[in-house]
Amino acid sequence: MKIKELTQYLEQIAPLAYQESYDNSGLIVGHPEDEIHQALITLDCTEEVVDEAIQNGCDIIIAHHPIVFKGLKKLNGKNYVERVVIQAIRHGIALYAIHTNLDNVFGGVSGKIAEKLALTSPAILRPKPSLLRKLAVFVPRTHVESVRGALFEAGAGAIGDYEECSYNTLGYGTFRPLEGANPTMGKINEHERIEETKIEVIYPAHRERALLVAMYAAHPYEEVAHDIFILENTLQTVGSGVIGNLPQPMEEKAFLKYLKDRLNVEVIRHTKLRKKDISRVAVCGGAGGFLLDDAKRSGADIFVSADYKYHEFFDAEGAIVIADIGHFESEQFTQELLLEIIQKKFVNFAVRLTGIETNPIKYYV
Repeated sequence: MKIKELTQYLEQIAPLAYQESYDNSGLIVGHPEDEIHQALITLDCTEEVVDEAIQNGCDIIIAHHPIVFKGLKKLNGKNYVERVVIQAIRHGIALYAIHTNLDNVFGGVSGKIAEKLALTSPAILRPKPSLLRKLAVFVPRTHVESVRGALFEAGAGAIGDYEECSYNTLGYGTFRPLEGANPTMGKINEHERIEETKIEVIYPAHRERALLVAMYAAHPYEEVAHDIFILENTLQTVGSGVIGNLPQPMEEKAFLKYLKDRLNVEVIRHTKLRKKDISRVAVCGGAGGFLLDDAKRSGADIFVSADYKYHEFFDAEGAIVIADIGHFESEQFTQELLLEIIQKKFVNFAVRLTGIETNPIKYYV
């Protein structure tokens, strides 16, 4: 298949609009129209991983972490980033990254950790704001079904586990076509009153252009009366971290052992234990320290994440246990997640997990 068939599907699961401003998710090397036959999934794209792709005939590498975060001014192989890009281009291997956009979707990176820990009633820890908008459009009764259907098809009307949601108000519109107009209904210079329905739908902001294109195509009027509202509502399926409950409360040290076993962790750095059972667990893959206050507010007994600095451990203030399991360790199951996502859709497409250990941090035990 072509690269775009795979990437468009991945971006339906984790839209690029959901990545953080500093990120560089998406197609980094390659052309959307290029054909691909086998993919290699990895957490990090290193020189060894590119060699592995070459040896196994893989023509696209799907990594969680982007190999390029900043603009490259030169490509002369002076560092591993430039060497990876040069090597990929030389051998016709596409490079694709699915980073914070996959972090920020429900069932993404943190969701996979929650699954491994068997957390129940999982929910986004910090829903992402300013992602929702509402469209209100006024439609003659004869075209309500077709316009509403077009809006749904373009991605509007999804709320939680429901789709095709809309609110419809009956009324009438008035207008007088001027010289030069080409009215669908009414006559030039004559006052008109038309029975109309106001259709209101909620949609993700990144779908706005497609939504408006669909609306204009389905609407019969030359000039389409519509309003767009920016909403304060949060999108509960998009955001950072996950909060959930253990099936049964566990003593703190028993939970730390459980954490090591379930997540295949060698070392856990943690704050002072509180002599209180662990029932509610907050998790965030990668560097999640910015979510500590959210974890506290959500009633978590422990916050599992990575990349904590010495002084940041003091921020627990006895109100919660911080457990730092390591960056790679917290995201290692992202590879498994991506494999599941791709194989569910493309059952006949060859895809494999890297056999390379890309964790740059080693432990002496």
